[in-house]
Amino acid sequence: MWIKDLLDVSGKELRKTVSDVGVLVFFIVVPLLYPLLYAYLYGREVVREVPVVAVDDCRSTTSREFLRKSDATPDLKIISWCSDMEEARNLVHNHKAYGIIQIPSEFERTLADGHQATVNLYCDMSGLLYYKALLSGCTMVSLDMNRDIQMVRLSGLSDREKEVMTMPIENEYVTMFNPANGFQAFLIPAVLILVLQQTLVLGVSMMAGTEHERRRKGELVLGDEYSNPITVLAGKALAYLLVYGFTATYVLCLVPWFFHMPQLWQLPTLVAFIVPFLLASIFFAISISFFVRDRESCFLLFVFVSVPLIFLSGISWPTSNMPAFWKILAQIFPSTQAVNGFARINTAGALLQDVRYELIALWIQTAVYFMTSLFIYERLYRSDKMPGVEFVIAMRTLARKNLRVAARDLKTDIEEAAEMIHMRRKK
Repeated sequence: MWIKDLLDVSGKELRKTVSDVGVLVFFIVVPLLYPLLYAYLYGREVVREVPVVAVDDCRSTTSREFLRKSDATPDLKIISWCSDMEEARNLVHNHKAYGIIQIPSEFERTLADGHQATVNLYCDMSGLLYYKALLSGCTMVSLDMNRDIQMVRLSGLSDREKEVMTMPIENEYVTMFNPANGFQAFLIPAVLILVLQQTLVLGVSMMAGTEHERRRKGELVLGDEYSNPITVLAGKALAYLLVYGFTATYVLCLVPWFFHMPQLWQLPTLVAFIVPFLLASIFFAISISFFVRDRESCFLLFVFVSVPLIFLSGISWPTSNMPAFWKILAQIFPSTQAVNGFARINTAGALLQDVRYELIALWIQTAVYFMTSLFIYERLYRSDKMPGVEFVIAMRTLARKNLRVAARDLKTDIEEAAEMIHMRRKK
């Protein structure tokens, strides 16, 4: 019997999802388009050919070589050679360039004296990626020229001996699990998880707001299958899980594949990790939806927290450097554990034992939010603030009373009609 009630609740939730355009937007349209937009915007991975200007106060062979090599790097592009810093600052101020390379007048003389010379870099800090490109490009050029200068000064040695003396330990810089050192592979996994959580919360909250509005108008009538809170919660969770099973497959598997992002996950590991995340998000959304009183209030409650959740997850700033308050607050949201676990499964090929802490935390959140939803449901049933057991019993009693009255009236009408027919026959 309870299985039939569960399936009835689940079927009604699915029908409400399909019939509500606003819910369809959050459950289908936003997860379909939003990841594509983000992945497309960050599709170039890294910033290349950042426009910079050069101020060469030395005007020597060495300074021109430094600027020429800087322009030859994939990170930088010198668009103008300025006569002084004032002209260069004007170009940066007008956003025609994002950085300045300034070589002092004593640059070559300092090198000839055997001392350490400096090159001054100025960057528009409105974008940290501009600073990264300028610093990394000029650093690689300085290291390359340092090696050439040292080899020139080592006279009387063979070329091989000079190479060993200038670089005793050969090194190669490779970013683990992100060879391109790109922004897309770093950020998009976190965004995909947040898209799933936030759209789920907004869609469930919108349906809850619709039900609350209909209850206030007296338009909401529920059947016997809504008499058991556990059946109601399980039925709703099953409906949302079915919808988001397909949505999560598209968001977490097809979108990264379409944009050629790293995908090292194994299917059993990914499924075993995403299922508790979806369940935790579903019961979290149901718990939060009780505070929604109309369809529009969910936007005010949840939309603005999307960006803070990126920071709280620890993907952009290490949690070890966060205050204790924010660490504790981050544990409220399923996305905190899911972002870190999915990033390691997707990008680093982690197995379940490698993300067991995040997996256990998600199952704990599932249990906690299920109990929270159950507690709130039962309290609301008892306080008669929403349709529950008392509501169903009252509606059933009213229906039976109306049927008895209707049957009594019908019986009276039949008796009167029979009596009239009998009187006519006598006449």
